[in-house]
Amino acid sequence: VQLQASGGGSVQPGGSLRLSCVASGFSFYYFTIAWFRQAPGKEREGVSCITSAGTTYYTDSVKGRFSISRDNSQNTVYLHMNSLKPDDTAVYYCAADRFYRGFGLQYDYWGQGTLVTVSS
Repeated sequence: VQLQASGGGSVQPGGSLRLSCVASGFSFYYFTIAWFRQAPGKEREGVSCITSAGTTYYTDSVKGRFSISRDNSQNTVYLHMNSLKPDDTAVYYCAADRFYRGFGLQYDYWGQGTLVTVSS
C-alpha cells in the first residue's frame, strides 16, 4: 500500500497550487481519501476529504478556496488550492481508509507529505 503526495511548493499569497495523491496497492475506488496538514509547532489538522461516493467535506478555514476531487481511473485525488494565505503554510499529507473517518486521525494509510509555503 502506498500513497504518494506531490505538488507542493512555494507560492505568493493569493496564488494557487494543485496537490496530487496517487494511490497503489489497494482498491482505491472504495476508500475515503483525506488531506491533512501540519504547520510547524501545531497539531495535524484535517483540511478536506472525499468519500467513495464523491461526497466532499472541508474545514471552515478553506471553504470557498480549496476544492477536492478524485479520478478513480488514475487512482488519484487532487486538492486544488486557490487564494492561498500564509496560514496555509504546512506539510500536507493524504490519507486513506475503507471507512469514513472525517477529520479524525484514525486513517489506515498515510502518504509522506508535501510542503506548501505561502510567503511574499
